[in-house]
Amino acid sequence: MLEWYEILGRLLLAALFGGFVGLERERKSWAAGLRTHMMVCVGSALIMMVSSFGFADILGTPNVNLDPSRIAAQVVSGIGFIGAGTILFSKEGGTIRGLTTAAGLWTVAGIGLATGGGMYVAAIFTTILALIILWALKPLENKYVQRFRPKTLKIITNEKANTSEILKSLEELEETSFSDFSLSKFGDEFVLQLKFDESDASKLADVVARLQQNTNVKQVFWSK
Repeated sequence: MLEWYEILGRLLLAALFGGFVGLERERKSWAAGLRTHMMVCVGSALIMMVSSFGFADILGTPNVNLDPSRIAAQVVSGIGFIGAGTILFSKEGGTIRGLTTAAGLWTVAGIGLATGGGMYVAAIFTTILALIILWALKPLENKYVQRFRPKTLKIITNEKANTSEILKSLEELEETSFSDFSLSKFGDEFVLQLKFDESDASKLADVVARLQQNTNVKQVFWSK
């Protein structure tokens, strides 16, 4: 059985490691921020210690077999319910947000398990790598996305809108290569999304302005 100071030290380290990752998420005002990451990491460390040492008093009892990994293994799958709560689908943007935060929570749970198991070096290196991935690589990702991701035009209309009319106005965009087209329905609204590789920005701006004057068009989103 661990001494009290070893238990306290592991829990404090887990709170510290989780806090480092949580600060990066807090900086972007995500719901799963500093305290959430710290709680996940501390809780995982506690579960790991309980799984490894919490049943030492029954060892040697006849007909009792102990697998110290069983309880800790549930953290890996159980953390999914928190991660799922951070993933949101944006109707306006037509995008899914929160996947990185969910992955961060899953990683923090692993850091907590490593800390609770006494694998301090693994926990420290994972924390450093997580911070590099979440913070240091963000500018590089943004630069890559801006250069290679197709431009997107998203149009939200009510159910009375004539989709054919809207598409006809978009046909005025000459020398435009559309790579994707989708139409989805949310309640009484329709979301029309088009992705294209190249276009005359000034001409596209005129079309957007014309669409915004359409009474059946609620919102227009244009990723420049």
